[in-house]
Amino acid sequence: MTISHKPRCLVLGGKGFIGSHLVDALLREGFPITAFDRANILPLNDAATAARVTWIDGDFTSEADVSAALAGCEVVFHLVSTTLPQSSNADPVFDVETNVAGTVRMLNHAVKNGVKKVIFISSGGTVYGVPRQVPIPEDHPTDPICSYGITKLAVEKYLHLYRTLHGLDYTVLRLSNPFGERQRTTAAQGAVAVFMGKVLRGDKIEIWGDGSVVRDYVYIGDAVAAMVKAIGYNGPERVFNIGSGAGVTLKDIIAGIEQVTGRKADCRYTAARAFDVPVSVLALDRARDALAWTPSTPFTDGLRKMLVWMQTHARHEIGAP
Repeated sequence: MTISHKPRCLVLGGKGFIGSHLVDALLREGFPITAFDRANILPLNDAATAARVTWIDGDFTSEADVSAALAGCEVVFHLVSTTLPQSSNADPVFDVETNVAGTVRMLNHAVKNGVKKVIFISSGGTVYGVPRQVPIPEDHPTDPICSYGITKLAVEKYLHLYRTLHGLDYTVLRLSNPFGERQRTTAAQGAVAVFMGKVLRGDKIEIWGDGSVVRDYVYIGDAVAAMVKAIGYNGPERVFNIGSGAGVTLKDIIAGIEQVTGRKADCRYTAARAFDVPVSVLALDRARDALAWTPSTPFTDGLRKMLVWMQTHARHEIGAP
């Protein structure tokens, strides 16, 4: 997709942690935006009052709602997921019916509405399964051990199909584990935010396994910068890993949080989870070469930014310091 103007961008999941940062980034770059999310979710930023943002409340599984959101949009950012990695195996049918079927219905309406490009936020942490090499390149075998990863891959394949059949351009960003400001400390995922919230509240932290599991944690500002770059990319590559390129253990997270907060963590170790791969670190060469993107925020710097936001915006959740 060649960009000669600022196309209207639809952000599916615009009120969430990632989506709200993406909306902010698109606003800074001058894009007109339609942001779509459920009605019972409050925006995490001030973008609701921005003149260039049109907010649409709806349900991703509703064809009428999604079709209405697509009207007039040339670029679609697909951030919506109805499941989590740790819960998806409990009901794979729901995972497929809502995420895969819901996305295919969205693609049908995207074609009808004249959408030019879909940018899909896939999962760099689950689509590869147990890695055979680290860091993991985009051409690594894909053998997920959770339904969440399988449905992400299925959506990637449908994007390829719709490009072949209808000429719908797309880019897949296989995102690692984003962290940063606005991430909920009481959610079911997001170890960095959950651990920091517990440290600030003085709560016990439950760690699955011995704390040696290695993950790739990318600061949210770096992640959304890659998403914005994907709008104008028109090269041959379709799939990009987006991460920090470095491995961080759960024990490293605890140590970093203790360093920036000046507080001691109270940890309890429990049995490891079956769906957790031991190591997941993404190779970033393709994104660097084709998108001219590299992460620029060290892990500890991201923690400090997160802490400042939590202390000034989320005292009702973490308790006043």
